[in-house]
Amino acid sequence: MSAQPDHTPAPAAPYAPAPGAPAELLAQLRADRRAERWVPAFEREWAAALEESRRTFSLAPLYEVVQDWQGRLAHAPAVDAFAASGYDDSEAIDMAELRGRRR
Repeated sequence: MSAQPDHTPAPAAPYAPAPGAPAELLAQLRADRRAERWVPAFEREWAAALEESRRTFSLAPLYEVVQDWQGRLAHAPAVDAFAASGYDDSEAIDMAELRGRRR
């Protein structure tokens, strides 16, 4: 007799936002000072995720869009504070340039 389980546990369910989360998120985006750029970007990503969900019968693409935009909103104050701090990041490594050298 083995001490190992005889079945594979089910993978953890992905984060599932509340049913009203996309509408609440869109309202928050519209109220943000970046609304002019962010609302159209969210709507494009949401439309693409909706089409992917229809094609695959999966809600995962929609969940990912909500999670990504919730993260952007949550981190926006820290990004603003960093930008306003006047920190000189001109010595930072340009990762796109670095990737280009490898090719």
